[in-house]
Amino acid sequence: MGGGGFSMEPDNLALDEYVIKQAGKPDANVCFLAQAGGESPEYTLRFYQAFSRLGCRPSHLTLFACPPQDARALLLAQDVIYVGGGNTKSLLALWQAWELPAILREAYDRGIVLAGISAGANCWFEQGVTDSASPAIDVLPCLGFLPGSFCPHYDGEVERRPTFHRLLAEGRIAPGYAADDGAAFHFVDGELHQVVTSRERAQGYRLAW
Repeated sequence: MGGGGFSMEPDNLALDEYVIKQAGKPDANVCFLAQAGGESPEYTLRFYQAFSRLGCRPSHLTLFACPPQDARALLLAQDVIYVGGGNTKSLLALWQAWELPAILREAYDRGIVLAGISAGANCWFEQGVTDSASPAIDVLPCLGFLPGSFCPHYDGEVERRPTFHRLLAEGRIAPGYAADDGAAFHFVDGELHQVVTSRERAQGYRLAW
């Protein structure tokens, strides 16, 4: 998701409902990863409120508990893993420290639905367009579960679009995808399946130079 979902549109859960439908069951187990947002209790509470309304069984993974949770057991028991927005660089650094990328890859290979908004969408691609690594918007290497690059908030932040275009023109970022706030890409087995929107004018774009 470029933007939207429960964190930006609490009264319009169309994108979140779409994510849940991909699990193929009405009472899906959904785990929230809020590391990009500093594991904000308020953000996590809003996740529980929204996904309880959708008839799911919500849970969340914290990397700050003592003793730590069994991340592998928790994540592989889910139908959906949903990653919140925030700081992409910090998200990936925490995940690497806790060896989560290998667990998430195992979840992906098992067919567990992986979803996320903003930083939580950036993370799945080879590269992301983000303001989390430097004062200016720039490119950041990500997990590479999906091919190419991704730019969230394409219409929601004034510098996103021109910066992505410049990075492409300079050859500093791979061709990829950009999503307006309220737009989401659905990939199946690494291939783009469709674009889903929750706002009338929201769009998804495929960009190359």
